[in-house]
Amino acid sequence: MNAIEDSTERRAWAELGRRLAAPEWRPRAVLCISAHWETHGATHLTSGANPRTIHDFRGFPPALHAVQYPAPGAEWLVKLVRELAGEAATRADASWGFDHGSWGVVMPMFPDAGIPLVQLSLDRALDGRGHLALAARLAPLRDEGVLIVGSGNIVHNLHLFFNPPPTGPGWADPFARRILDAAVANDHAALVDFAPDDELATLAINSGEHYLPLLYPLGARLPGDGVAVFNDSGSPGLAMACVLVGDAALAADL
Repeated sequence: MNAIEDSTERRAWAELGRRLAAPEWRPRAVLCISAHWETHGATHLTSGANPRTIHDFRGFPPALHAVQYPAPGAEWLVKLVRELAGEAATRADASWGFDHGSWGVVMPMFPDAGIPLVQLSLDRALDGRGHLALAARLAPLRDEGVLIVGSGNIVHNLHLFFNPPPTGPGWADPFARRILDAAVANDHAALVDFAPDDELATLAINSGEHYLPLLYPLGARLPGDGVAVFNDSGSPGLAMACVLVGDAALAADL
């Protein structure tokens, strides 16, 4: 519902979008890695001139199901991603579109849908270090004016969100703090190397797909980049914090 309702998180995304609309910052295109598109054995990219809007949820008000985000695709970006990531490991995919993991975040920033958008899938055959390595190969996109957006949650455990333990969400906040500290410190090991007995990571990451998108903006980090945290909020089972990599001044006071 953050995509269409007024909230602290949505206002921060909208303000970031207003700042990015300045001529010196406006992206040429957006590459979004969504938690809601999982593939196996290859990384897929939405192709075509006008990918469809996907409503991959149920039980929400009609207004959310009615949302359309008609951003154009970008075949030049699909081609460039495949060149950087390796054509054997990637697929152009016209069967998918923009799911709510993409439009739910990009739409508040760029409501006019005027910036080309490509969605990139999560290849679940890769481990955390594999996703970081892929992200590093995509870093040159930034010099082409591409904004890389990772859309998920640091903490995403819907079972505990709907059935919070009697002791409260005490495990969630320490894990989120730990990951945010690792993001700022550029500590890749702390981001992906979790011991089997790491109970906090097991509870927070759960099935993994909502955590992995975070690794793409962090993996594409370049020397001299700043890192800023905003939307640092959450609830039992969820953590909504956002991390901006690049010019940290863009996130000041969001």
